[in-house]
Amino acid sequence: MIKPSKPELNGTFGAVASTHWLATATGMALLESGGNAFDAAVAAGFVLQVVEPQSNGFGGDLAAVFYEAAADQVWVVCGQGPMPRAATERAFDELGLTQIPGSGLLPATVPGSFGGWLQLLAECGTKTVREVLDPAISYAAHGYPLLPEAARAITLLAPLFRNHWFGSAEVYLAGGVPTGGSKMRNPWLAATLTRLVKEAEAASTDRLGQIEAAHRAFYSGFVAEAMSEFASGTEVLDATGQQHRGLIDADDLAGWQPTIEPSASIGYRGHTVHKPGSWTQGPVFLQQLALLEGFDLSSIDHNSGEYVHLVCEAAKLALADREAWYGDPTHGSDPLPVLLSPEYTAMRRTLLGTTANLDPRPGSVAGRAPRLVTPVVDTPVADPEWLAQIHEGVPNLVLAATIKSGDTCTVSVTDRWGNAVAAVPSGGWLKSSPVIPGLGISLGTRGQAMWLSNPEHPNALRPGKRPRTTLSPTVVVGDGAALAFGTPGGDRQDQWTVASLLAVIDHGWDLQSATEAGMFCSDHFPTSFAPHASRPGVVSIEENVGEATIGELRARGHRVAVAPAWSMGKVCMVSSGGPHGFVRAGASPRGHQAYAAVR
Repeated sequence: MIKPSKPELNGTFGAVASTHWLATATGMALLESGGNAFDAAVAAGFVLQVVEPQSNGFGGDLAAVFYEAAADQVWVVCGQGPMPRAATERAFDELGLTQIPGSGLLPATVPGSFGGWLQLLAECGTKTVREVLDPAISYAAHGYPLLPEAARAITLLAPLFRNHWFGSAEVYLAGGVPTGGSKMRNPWLAATLTRLVKEAEAASTDRLGQIEAAHRAFYSGFVAEAMSEFASGTEVLDATGQQHRGLIDADDLAGWQPTIEPSASIGYRGHTVHKPGSWTQGPVFLQQLALLEGFDLSSIDHNSGEYVHLVCEAAKLALADREAWYGDPTHGSDPLPVLLSPEYTAMRRTLLGTTANLDPRPGSVAGRAPRLVTPVVDTPVADPEWLAQIHEGVPNLVLAATIKSGDTCTVSVTDRWGNAVAAVPSGGWLKSSPVIPGLGISLGTRGQAMWLSNPEHPNALRPGKRPRTTLSPTVVVGDGAALAFGTPGGDRQDQWTVASLLAVIDHGWDLQSATEAGMFCSDHFPTSFAPHASRPGVVSIEENVGEATIGELRARGHRVAVAPAWSMGKVCMVSSGGPHGFVRAGASPRGHQAYAAVR
């Protein structure tokens, strides 16, 4: 085991770990006030959507996996909104587009995060709309310390905001170009959230009635009206370098409801691992574990060349299947009964060799040939630099000569009753589309993940269909404990979190040590973000994993890209129960902003 930078936190009352210290503190405050893990996760999640505007927002998406201890059941919250009814292949063809752009209004889906959080609150929480929104309102109204990453993004995008995205300029350039650590406010957002609370309380004195009223105000009331009017009435400069109106309208918003769904799950060494379904990339995690269960990983030195090679090769086979078979299962058949079956797994496991597979291919499902998509060759936009940035659909800044996976945020909570929840909110970030005047909200751009070039593909564009999302929280139940975790990282999430879970289960590491394990991932396949870049055969690995491992990977035929130490992901983990009955937590030191708290 490595020597972690700080100890795993242990307690008896509750544990919160998130990618921002203010969200972690908010979650713990909700637990202290008598709330449960679900109340705490919702309140913390709303704070994340204020204080990490470079990574998520109220116009974005949500996936959450949660464990109800009393019922001993795991469920999934789907806060991934669908494409608008007007989002057809013909609509994009008439605009001369062969890809859905990564910014602007054209890729906007129904914002699902707000409804998803409310659904979790209604199903399992105990607090009111006011109680879970008040912290977010306070930070939006009175200010929060701007993260350096957000300040860099605003500085680079300032010309775009001033000259084209005027609502964004009103919020992010109100006091001039900000610096890291400066106080940032979003008065429009504070007013929007305050009005949602007031309309909820005016509509009902009942907690559930207020939650329903808040949902109506957002999706059928004043928020939906402002979103629809802006999208249909405003031409916005986007990733194409041209101006376009949006496709989303009030009917799209009014017609959507979040859902509570069964999880996708498999057994792994006496534990049951739960993920969202194939509308996310989450089952990639399960497929990797199914393949790796055939090997005694505990007997292989952690992060040795042999170990990293094996884990990466399993990831490539799982990601190959993602590319061919994953998509909204309500618009086609669900591939998971085949992809997670012992027979299919055993067949795929035979493909794991001792050298790098530089052309990993998907398998066949029910005798059908896999649907493959060749990404359209994209011409990068280099000048001005801000246009190059919005041309890339990832939330974070894209550095020269670097393919950097999209960032987002995460929160995990457990409480003294044994409940646990892991959530990954994303979308609606400051680089996605303009702030809507009066609302303080940017629409999300998850539609960019869908394909236009192959109408038969499971992730092909269809009106009312959910794009396949990268959001991928995890809950693991076993040994009398519930472990909940997630990480930012776009397409890489389900490789970095696999690395942490293997450290816990196969090598017996504590949670903090597991979040600090040296990270690696395959970048072979196209990203889910426009322009869908890839690096065939490349394994990215942090330099702190060590020269011996890096050298062996090259000897095995991998194309190795060495990344700076402590640069990949921000895994946040919590656990309830276990052999000593403590709640536990760990948060990665990467990025210097993720924090865990335990009492």
